Amino acid sequence: MGYELSTMHYELDVVGIGNAIVDVLAQADDAFLAAHRLEKGAMTLVDAARADALYAAMPPGVEASGGSAANTMTGIASLGGRAAYIGKVRDDQLGGVFRHDIRAAGVRFDTPPAADGPATARCLIVVTPDAQRTMQTYLGASVELTADDVPAALIASAQVTYLEGYLWDRPTAMAAFLRASALAHASGRKVALTLSDPFCVERHRASFLDLVAEHIDVLFANEREIVALYEADGFDAALQRVRGHCEVVALTRSEKGSVVASDGEVHVIDAAPVAEVVDTTGAGDLYAAGFLYGLTHGRGLAACGRIASVCAAEVIGHVGARPRVRLAELVGELPAG
Repeated sequence: MGYELSTMHYELDVVGIGNAIVDVLAQADDAFLAAHRLEKGAMTLVDAARADALYAAMPPGVEASGGSAANTMTGIASLGGRAAYIGKVRDDQLGGVFRHDIRAAGVRFDTPPAADGPATARCLIVVTPDAQRTMQTYLGASVELTADDVPAALIASAQVTYLEGYLWDRPTAMAAFLRASALAHASGRKVALTLSDPFCVERHRASFLDLVAEHIDVLFANEREIVALYEADGFDAALQRVRGHCEVVALTRSEKGSVVASDGEVHVIDAAPVAEVVDTTGAGDLYAAGFLYGLTHGRGLAACGRIASVCAAEVIGHVGARPRVRLAELVGELPAG
């Protein structure tokens, strides 16, 4: 028996909650990372002064609406799904960029901007020639999200509420997560979480373990994150630990593909082919988009994993964390099972 969601009608497939961030992407070499003391492949939180200094030093780049959960919601919309997003921006120029981009992508975004306080968040992403991305993130207004920004009716209208682990760094945002989870479960809906980053996991291991065990139905993580969460000896040991803590787990392993498991089934999913890996930014976000789209459209877990792999492969083939082609066209010929 496969894992399935209810077949009743919902207004939305997924509503995502996360850090509303404008991404600034630039390409540079390892010498740039060394000169600015950047830890390759990691996401590091920085204050406004550090963000301003690094932005001034970066080569010319591209600015676009971003944030992990927001990227996932735009991926779902690109697949033809119905997605909404909850996240906080300021009423400044970058806030306007964020609002325009996510709505233009077909995602519902109604969270009112803040009239004062910190500026809109930005993530400074340096992409090295080996396609690794190193991120310096100023969270700004995004962490000002509170439980009051989570509308009960919106949560109840979606099959799945998707939570971004990065947002767990602020107590008010934690409260927003817990309110969203409670509202979703009270309405008979499901709650999904992405662990986001191994350093995020290490900062909040105890509370993440409780969150996964008590509130999460569908968990997304990469190999480093799931091993870090359970302080396991390796991937297989971590997989066995997590299977008892949530209904479905989808674990990505880069070129090794992914493993999707529930209480009664385990599927090893091959990575979808890609001509050239250009930028891994957004790979996990788009994997989650494909998986959640499949799950909310009645696909089995193996099919969800295959859709997810195709979506991840598309985004790593170019610079930027959002698809450049309509994902619905790429997955249209995949088996329906």
